[in-house]
Amino acid sequence: MDEALLRSLTPSVLAILVRRGADFAAAEDAVQDALIEAVRVWPARQPRDPKGWLVTVAWRRFLDATRADAARRRREDLVDEEPAPGPAPAVDDTLQLYFLCAHPSLTPSSAVALTLRAVGGLTTRQIAQAYLVPEATMAQRISRAKRTVSGVQFDRPGDVATVLRVLYLVFNEGYSGDVDLAAEAIRLTRQLAATIDHPEVAGLLALMLLHHARRATRTAADGSLVPLAEQDRIRWDTASIAEGVEILQAALARDRLGEFQAQAAIAALHADAPTAEETDWVQIVEWYDELARLTDSPVVRLNRAVAIGEADGPRAGLAALAALNDSLPRRAAVAAYLHERDGDLTTAARLYAEAAQKAPNLAERDYLTRQAARLNTGRGR
Repeated sequence: MDEALLRSLTPSVLAILVRRGADFAAAEDAVQDALIEAVRVWPARQPRDPKGWLVTVAWRRFLDATRADAARRRREDLVDEEPAPGPAPAVDDTLQLYFLCAHPSLTPSSAVALTLRAVGGLTTRQIAQAYLVPEATMAQRISRAKRTVSGVQFDRPGDVATVLRVLYLVFNEGYSGDVDLAAEAIRLTRQLAATIDHPEVAGLLALMLLHHARRATRTAADGSLVPLAEQDRIRWDTASIAEGVEILQAALARDRLGEFQAQAAIAALHADAPTAEETDWVQIVEWYDELARLTDSPVVRLNRAVAIGEADGPRAGLAALAALNDSLPRRAAVAAYLHERDGDLTTAARLYAEAAQKAPNLAERDYLTRQAARLNTGRGR
């Protein structure tokens, strides 16, 4: 069974049904039924035109549901208008599906789930496993999201920035179960890049590839975090790095800088350094200046303080950090690192312990706790 083929055809089949007049929720249900039928039938005999087969089966399932549901009698005229079997149209409406799934009325988590279901072709069970929630909970989330977008005009103008943020959320979720969300986000972003010519789409794809290239070295065998400076760079995926850099350079050459391109440029400078000591921190600070100008994000300014601390010394980094609110997530961890580099081990140990209490996940908490214990043990000798 060619699961990759099924998943690649899902968005175009769904788009064809919607363009024929089916509302999004009913069309998506029909496509899922067609995919289940394909899994049952195709191993014995795969059709010569897989896309056309899926369109035909999905449309018939939609019509069956329309006939059976009295509440949908307003669409009875569609029953008599079934197109004749034949090759599926070549129109690619994938981009419109991205915009529908990233509808501004949806919560980020619902937009991500709907994108994975409608565009990614994942089952509700796979998405639920990836997010570590019960399948029933995820089914309700997807159902609510489908109802929300069902009345949206299919050819409405879309916001590329919103679509990119949804894909970035997918990428940052990591992976669990049998679905690797980081790899899935890269696949979907490649698909989007083939659909729309936009430098920020290319910037996001480059950023994902550059970050994903370091994935194997981010954790030790026991699951503990490994900081960037301590990662084994020999194990980084050089093919992904080379592809990411090439995509980024082409995007930057268009002189339409956006935040994902700037982030990718920073990631490229880290990937380009043979060792942590050879990192071009001065240029990284310059890119953080651009990124801060583009986003005015306190998280960006926090990372910029780290870069300044590396480029100009820890006291310069602490001066940049002083302008940021104490409640900013991970601020205490950055302050601890900079104080340690400045030789103030007592303050650093206290701040590492404080940061551990506020850590967003277990791996980060354990790492920060170990840093505090290391400094306290060293000072006790």
